[in-house]
Formats: sequence, structure tokens, C-alpha cells
Amino acid sequence: MSQIDLYTIIRQQQEQLAAIQTQIQTLLVGGVGGEAVPREVEREGGVEVAKLQIFDGTPSKVAGFITACKLYIRMRLREELVEEQVQWILFYVQGRAADVWKENVIEELEVGEVEYEIVEEFLATLKKEFGGGEEESMKAAELRKLEQEERTMEEFIQEFKKAARGSGYEGRPLVEKFKRGMNRVIRKKLMEAGNQPSSIEQWYRRATALNRNWRGSR
Repeated sequence: MSQIDLYTIIRQQQEQLAAIQTQIQTLLVGGVGGEAVPREVEREGGVEVAKLQIFDGTPSKVAGFITACKLYIRMRLREELVEEQVQWILFYVQGRAADVWKENVIEELEVGEVEYEIVEEFLATLKKEFGGGEEESMKAAELRKLEQEERTMEEFIQEFKKAARGSGYEGRPLVEKFKRGMNRVIRKKLMEAGNQPSSIEQWYRRATALNRNWRGSR
């Protein structure tokens, strides 16, 4: 499925969900026969499963959203592929700062820059993105915006390390941010090379060597 197709499907789903939510809200406010209408639920084996609420990136809501995702996936989507579970979660991530982050994630998934082995890895990334304190959130935002541009790889790495400290990112999510920030040509060459590095320090060394070779050949 192409990136454009995925964008189209998610937008269509969002529009449908918005229409449904408007109808539900109208019923909740007006009621039927003067009585309040309970919120929409689904039944799974006799157990009521509440529909997920939209998450707009508000830090105070991230913990509850993640918990709700885990419960719903366990009860309704346990047998689905991880990719489909992630796409389902992204469907409910919309509004405010969440939209930019979601578009970046969709793009990374489409081009194969990131792959989650289990859905908990994706939820951990979401928590890192939106669940930190004010200072950590500012650091994370700075890291997300950082791009190599005209810097040498050595200069970019120094700026990246500075932004990464206190951002809450580590391990694989930190590697993905580093890959996203480097120049597209270098990133493509790194992804095409075999034996992908496993640690962020190995990525630093591999990217530096490749960037030097690339600049030397220009």
C-alpha cells in the first residue's frame, strides 16, 4: 500500500469517526425521551468494551490513552498483525501537535525506516513523545525538529547528542530520531547497506564514515 493510499484511508476513517462522534454527542446532550443515553460500547463475550477516545497529544491524557489501547487490543485485536494494531492506534491520534507526529510516523512506516516487533514498542514511543514533564517535552520537541541540513555529520551528531540529553529518548526510538534527522541521501545509503548498526554509538560511527566518503566523492 502506498503512502498516499494510507493517508487517504486514515483521513476517510477520521471523517467517518467525526460524523459518528457528532451524532453520539447530540444524543448524549439531548437524550431520547428526556433520558440520557449511555456512551457507545462494544460487547465482546458479554463484556462491554468502551470505544477509544481521541488522543490529541495532551500530556496529561497519554497514560490513560495507552492503558485503553492495551485493554482494547488485548480484548479485540489480539490476533491482528502488529502493523494493523499500530495503524488502529494512529487512527485515534489526531488534533493539535499529534497530527504532525502521526504524519511522521506514517511516513517512516511506509518507507521502512521504522518497524515495530510488538505493539508495546510503538506505545512506548508514543509515551516518550507526549508523556514527559515540561522540560523533557521541550527537549523531545527540540530533538524532533533537529535536522542535519548543511552541517557535517560530526556537527550534526554533536547537536543531536546535546538535544538528546534529557529528552527521554534512548535505545531504538533514539536511533529512529537520529536517522530521521540526517540528510536524506545519507539515510538512504545507510538503509541500503547491510549489517545495520544496533546501538546509537554504532550509528554515529557508520554515519560519520559514510558522510565523509560521500562528501569526498562530490
